[in-house]
Amino acid sequence: MDSLTETLAGQFGRPVLDKTGLTGKYDFKLSYLDRWPRDRADDDTNPVPTLDVAIQDQLGLKVESGKGPIRVLVVDHIEAPSAN
Repeated sequence: MDSLTETLAGQFGRPVLDKTGLTGKYDFKLSYLDRWPRDRADDDTNPVPTLDVAIQDQLGLKVESGKGPIRVLVVDHIEAPSAN
């Protein structure tokens, strides 16, 4: 699931937390077109689902927006290197 959450974070452009409790490795195929409904034209009739719908329909997982802990790196001070 770690690999899936990293991939989804890249696709969604924000951190994704794994709250499934699942461990181990899984093989699956996910068919989708675009990330969000807003990425499609209003007259698009393609039946292939968006990423969030495909995750729920094909994998039985739900992606929800929320708040949670994330890792960040904070640099509070920096100096130029000294001359050798």
